[in-house]
Amino acid sequence: MVTLTLNRPHAFNALSEATLAALQHGLDAIAQDESVRVVVLAAEGKAFSAGHDLKEMRARPSLDYYQRLFAQCSEMMLAIQRLPVPVIARVQGIATAAGCQLVAMCDLAVASSTAKFAVSGVNVGLFCSAPGVALSRDVLRKIAFEMLVTGEFISAEEAKARGLVNRVAEPEQLDAELEKLVAAIITKPRVAVAMGKEFFYRQAELGIAAAYEAASQTMACNMMDEAALEGVQAFIEKRPPHWSKRAQH
Repeated sequence: MVTLTLNRPHAFNALSEATLAALQHGLDAIAQDESVRVVVLAAEGKAFSAGHDLKEMRARPSLDYYQRLFAQCSEMMLAIQRLPVPVIARVQGIATAAGCQLVAMCDLAVASSTAKFAVSGVNVGLFCSAPGVALSRDVLRKIAFEMLVTGEFISAEEAKARGLVNRVAEPEQLDAELEKLVAAIITKPRVAVAMGKEFFYRQAELGIAAAYEAASQTMACNMMDEAALEGVQAFIEKRPPHWSKRAQH
């Protein structure tokens, strides 16, 4: 497991240009490391992330700068989805605007019961368009739109009910709950999880017939991998699978 930690607590872990670049660098390095099984995205301080650094943005008011900034952020968000391993958001505090987007883009999320979520850009006249892309793929459209046009906070339990986070734990149990989720993932063959993650997001953008066609091809290729062949044989023989280190890592 690799943990990437937002560490600007004094600035509520706002996603400055430097922070976005650091996250991109970390994700790119992880993508090349086949020993990594799970990535945890965490944060120091009271906030998970308050979104973009508005002071930094306001200091450079030009269309070209804003286009480059939001393109940089979008590329980093997509890098999370493109990683071959699951990325889990560990949300210990508020997650607003692009910070909420970051949670939505992670494959999984475990939140403290005290965490709160909002896409609040509209409160300062900036509709959270990019966060809305991620949010509308996690929760129902009317719920996402309500959050986007009101900017109102929802609780961790509401976020779980709406599908934005997977699990909620009391603050002192947050790491234990996270570890249970990680433990459940790393017992599975890395290759199966990698193939599954890539297909999961690809099929979501396809029509149903094309999605089934892609699923059939993915499962056929998956079945030819030694991990699946051993796993199925173990099931037939009613024994635990004996996966090789290559299959696991």
